[in-house]
Amino acid sequence: MNNILITGATGFIGGFIVDEALKREMNVWVALRKSSSRQWLTDKRIHFLEVNLSSEEDLVEKMKPLHFDYVVHAAGVTKSIHKEDFRRINTEGTKHLVNALLRLKMPLKKFVYLSSLSVFGPIREQQPYTEILETDEPKPNTEYGKSKLEAEKFLNAQCSTPDTQLPIVILRPTGVYGPRERDYYMMAKSIKAHTDFAVGYKPQDITFVYVLDVVQAIFLAIEKGKPGRAYFLSDGEVYRSSTFSDLIRKELGNPWWIRITAPIWLLRIITFCGEYVGRITGKITALNNDKYNIMKQRNWRCDIEPARRELGFEPHYQLEEGVRLTIQWYKENGWL
Repeated sequence: MNNILITGATGFIGGFIVDEALKREMNVWVALRKSSSRQWLTDKRIHFLEVNLSSEEDLVEKMKPLHFDYVVHAAGVTKSIHKEDFRRINTEGTKHLVNALLRLKMPLKKFVYLSSLSVFGPIREQQPYTEILETDEPKPNTEYGKSKLEAEKFLNAQCSTPDTQLPIVILRPTGVYGPRERDYYMMAKSIKAHTDFAVGYKPQDITFVYVLDVVQAIFLAIEKGKPGRAYFLSDGEVYRSSTFSDLIRKELGNPWWIRITAPIWLLRIITFCGEYVGRITGKITALNNDKYNIMKQRNWRCDIEPARRELGFEPHYQLEEGVRLTIQWYKENGWL
């Protein structure tokens, strides 16, 4: 039985990674903080490893008696009051984990890192928009994207160093949605309350990927991923900015609504204020500087052909079906 260590398992995507690993009858270890919620981790077959990703020494000490065949590193922060947290958690946490594995001479068969399309930022923004390619130069404009790119660069260096040669595969999903996800849930909650918001008058091409298709890609990367490679993930389609909202409204029974399209400059003011209030109150808000840059970006197309060709990745969920399943879950679990 193969041993797999999963970080970020208490998060939205991580819980589904654990579920799939258990289905595959793998020996599942979950790395988490002592204070982390275990709401979605109730299966008695799960082994818990209480560690601090901010401490390489703690990681070495806790993992010393263990053996892992695979590591899926999905831990990270997507929003924070303090921008230094992105680098501390997303970049330095990755470095600490990898360095600990190297010090322990862990004979890994594969290390899969969950990155993001956000590492590329607003490129190919001239109309008509074209797909972002892996050969393009990343220009992240968010603290989140910058921290993920720095982690990628560190991982790539380990792949090319003769003394280490870690079998690392990087995945870069676009907007991930599905049951348990909270950002798109806020959109559904707003639409149920009869209001939908859009930003900017310039056309926007958006891409999505359902959470179970991300999980599919993770295990394909474990089986077939080429060390040193990075793959974009989406459902293979491109949507208008209004499509997601329209599908949510349909699944909610088409409630009456007011769709408000705000200019970019107004969003800038709102997110600036949101960032300021968040720092004063100590509460994370979705209306922050990173959110402004994400919503301002017009082109989210990406090329998933390498993932199809090399991994055998084929999206199973198109947006209409994925939204239906997501809204159904929100309803069944009392979120809507």
